[in-house]
Amino acid sequence: MAITHVTDQTFASNINEGLVLVDFWAPWCGPCKMIAPLLEEIDSEMVDKVKIIKLNTDENPETTSDFGVMSIPTLMFFKDGEAVEKVIGYQPKEELTDLISKHFSN
Repeated sequence: MAITHVTDQTFASNINEGLVLVDFWAPWCGPCKMIAPLLEEIDSEMVDKVKIIKLNTDENPETTSDFGVMSIPTLMFFKDGEAVEKVIGYQPKEELTDLISKHFSN
């Protein structure tokens, strides 16, 4: 499954089922560019455990504000529509896969 880019209008319908990792990012953000290839790898390796979506914070201020995103990248985990964890800043791949496994098993 490919990573889906969402908007303020499509956000809610993309987080309502299963485990979803949301990447709040912007094109000018250096750490966002660093984490993007890791998310691509995780998406292909853990397709059966997590859905990964990306929300451009510059183009979607409503959702960004609703979830209190002040720094990017911010990664939020949702389980069946409910926010379960938020991490801010670049994270190594191992940390991300550990978080996915933690929430997938719950």
